[in-house]
Amino acid sequence: MLLIKTTDKEFNEKFDELLQRGAMDMEQVSAIVSGIIKEIRAEGDAALRRHIAKFDRWTPASGADLRIDPAEMKKAYDALDDTLRDALHLAYERIKRYHEKQMPKSWIDFDEAGNTLGQKVTPVDRAGLYIPGGKAAYPSSLLMNAIPAIVAGVEEIVVATPTPDNEINHLVLAAAHLCGITTMVKVGGASAIAAMAYGTETVPKVDVITGPGNIFVATAKKLVYGDVNIDMIAGPSEIGILADGTAIPSHVAIDLLSQAEHDEMASSILITPDEKLAETVREALYLELGRLERELIARKSIEERGAIIVTETMDEAIDLMNRIAPEHLEVMTANPFELLPKIKHAGAIFMGHFTPEPIGDYIAGPNHTLPTGGTAKFYSPLNVENFLKKSSIIAMSEEGIQAIGEACALLAKTEGLTAHERSVRVRLK
Repeated sequence: MLLIKTTDKEFNEKFDELLQRGAMDMEQVSAIVSGIIKEIRAEGDAALRRHIAKFDRWTPASGADLRIDPAEMKKAYDALDDTLRDALHLAYERIKRYHEKQMPKSWIDFDEAGNTLGQKVTPVDRAGLYIPGGKAAYPSSLLMNAIPAIVAGVEEIVVATPTPDNEINHLVLAAAHLCGITTMVKVGGASAIAAMAYGTETVPKVDVITGPGNIFVATAKKLVYGDVNIDMIAGPSEIGILADGTAIPSHVAIDLLSQAEHDEMASSILITPDEKLAETVREALYLELGRLERELIARKSIEERGAIIVTETMDEAIDLMNRIAPEHLEVMTANPFELLPKIKHAGAIFMGHFTPEPIGDYIAGPNHTLPTGGTAKFYSPLNVENFLKKSSIIAMSEEGIQAIGEACALLAKTEGLTAHERSVRVRLK
């Protein structure tokens, strides 16, 4: 794992490479994804069935074969071990309570002239959730995407998930039942994004698409944006850790590996002003590697995309981490909340020695669908507002338009919009 110091001559060059960690060569796959989208728009279910046969190695005989019966979801839920079911319910309730606090309110305001201004908040009619399958299936992703939509009041939720060899993770099905999902289809990749964006005979057209995926999914979301809304364009998972000498090296090491085991493209970065901690963490990390089931994936991740950076001060460490803008940021210091005002860019911030990133992945409550690759500088975590829209409310009284109408007409005249000007003036005395 790369260990560098900010005092090294080559530091800036190596740090710039780290800042490119989230780069995805979308141009390389764009033509393929565009072709998939065109086929879905032109042929609907027929194209879907063909793509599933090609990519997931089974052939649906009809559109009905694409749908998952809610009875299957209930069966999977009923078959859960009691302890696992309780854990799923605990996660559901904590995620729901957190997202309920995010709900914006509609409001109405009146001024002294009798004018009414306001905002009306309404959910989208239909949301599409993409839940990855294949190499890894994530029931937690279903909870994290479905619950904010439920809290927002979305009437219909469509879930799309790939089913290689026509097999699906039973815990994903159980989570779908817990969330009250009734429309779930066995479709993955760019095909799923296109189907939800434009609709087919079997897959309803949605208003917003959320959920993580590979480069084909990310590219498809980028291409359909505008015809539907999307949450974000996310890349490989990542973690940044700010630590001082009070951090336990083995804890830091396993936390770095908690992201490295996701994907060979995942990024794990520790920044600390404590050189001894940096060296000890590096040693502990290689000891922990051999205990992982996904050792080969994690090893490639930390060797190719991981780094430990030693700074001269904690302020310098924070500045570098803000430039990275990590998806997950752990602050493992003696007084983490003292640093919080200086942290500007991160998807989710985990404070203190007893708050490992995985607690946020599953059960803390905040959403784990987060901006990656530095996009935390302008994107937020998935939240209820991704499933809402706001309408302005304007009602002018006769007295009110007399008070501000002349100024409005003047502005319209200045822009050369005569009908705009007259539309106001005909109402003025």
